[in-house]
Amino acid sequence: MPRESESRRRSSWLTWLPPASLHSGWDPLSRGYPARRVPKQAPLLSRDMVLQNALYTGNLVKLQELFPPNSTADLLLESRVAEPRWSSHQRGLWSLTYEEELTTPIHVAASRGHEQVLQLLLSRGAQPDAAPGGRTALHEACISGHAPCARLLLVAGADPDIPDQDGRRPLHLCQGPGALQCAELLLRFGATVDGRSEEEEETPLHVAARGGLTELAALLLRKGACPDARDAEGRTPLLAACSVPLLPQAEAEAATSRCLHLCHLLLSAGADADAADHDRQRPLHLACRRGNVAVAELLLSQGVSVNAMDYGGHTALHWALQGPAAALPCSPEQVVRALLNHGAVRIWPGALPKVLERWCEFPRIIEVLMNTYSLVKLPGDAVDLIPPDILQKHGDFYSSLFTLVGRPRSLKHLSRHALRSHLAGCLSQALPQLPLPPCLLRYLQLDFEDVLY
Repeated sequence: MPRESESRRRSSWLTWLPPASLHSGWDPLSRGYPARRVPKQAPLLSRDMVLQNALYTGNLVKLQELFPPNSTADLLLESRVAEPRWSSHQRGLWSLTYEEELTTPIHVAASRGHEQVLQLLLSRGAQPDAAPGGRTALHEACISGHAPCARLLLVAGADPDIPDQDGRRPLHLCQGPGALQCAELLLRFGATVDGRSEEEEETPLHVAARGGLTELAALLLRKGACPDARDAEGRTPLLAACSVPLLPQAEAEAATSRCLHLCHLLLSAGADADAADHDRQRPLHLACRRGNVAVAELLLSQGVSVNAMDYGGHTALHWALQGPAAALPCSPEQVVRALLNHGAVRIWPGALPKVLERWCEFPRIIEVLMNTYSLVKLPGDAVDLIPPDILQKHGDFYSSLFTLVGRPRSLKHLSRHALRSHLAGCLSQALPQLPLPPCLLRYLQLDFEDVLY
């Protein structure tokens, strides 16, 4: 086997300097002869796999050997990302390469929750605010939810308000099981409760509201977070809570419950229930778009403007009828009913065929809309908009619907229509005060009957 070249052996040997040599004046190039010291401000770069393996596994015994009392842990680690990425070269050539990333020993320990290892590294001179990759070890501890590691870093002097490469502070990044404890520590050590991210201008309360972190949001509000702070797009935390992405049906119930709890918290803290962003989107628009009936009813109970339009001219009712298919498990017919019972302006009759075609599989939406008119206003060929299997599945309802096209409704319905039209301006307040039997009151409030009369 050919011998390894001298230059290659020297390069490999210099990959990592033993920690004990850093304060001794030992010069690796002269094989042991004294030389000038390596300045503390210039951490050495290590690619030593023994060191990295000990850090990632939390091997405290091995690390105590590698970092004896007179050594320093102020090092940089170079590692490769797990997956290769396409990178460009000269002359337009591309290749798959493993990109190298820089980190430090305390980043590894903090992100993995190795508390004793982190304590050892800090005692050996590791810099708590080092950020070779754009984040400090405190950011990593908060992202992973390792509160004991966050406490060690803060005690060692880590800046609780330092931004990462994306302009987010540690308080923006609190996640995982220890998120609440991390946030409490950051605030105790002087983190700004309403500190803004640099680009989005979000406060930690925005992040907590959007992430469904109810306990964290409650903590921030107790510590004085502004419930109506606006980000770069004009969104408040309440708008952020109502804009949570739709989840699969199995997770939708829990997400809806968290959103409702967050909205209660924010409104109790004085949040503006009708605040609009730069696109004039309001919390009610977002709740209706997602079919979130509980949040929509909560907002309506606060007296929000049910007919307010966004920048595109859409009201909450428009959004309820144009929401994505993922909102279907959230009972959109209940949202439509709640809006109409709070005085939402009916849709233009010419748009009813489009609504019929889109929502034909959910006849209760068609029912509640049709019950706001004195006549069934549909073209004669509207039946062709509904697939035969849907017609068969909901035969009783669609038979009653198309039978009434061009014919008068029942006297009972006409009386309901007249009373609702008379009370249009104060419908939601007046109806519950009428001295009527519960069954008749429910009828006036457009209770579902699954048939039209």
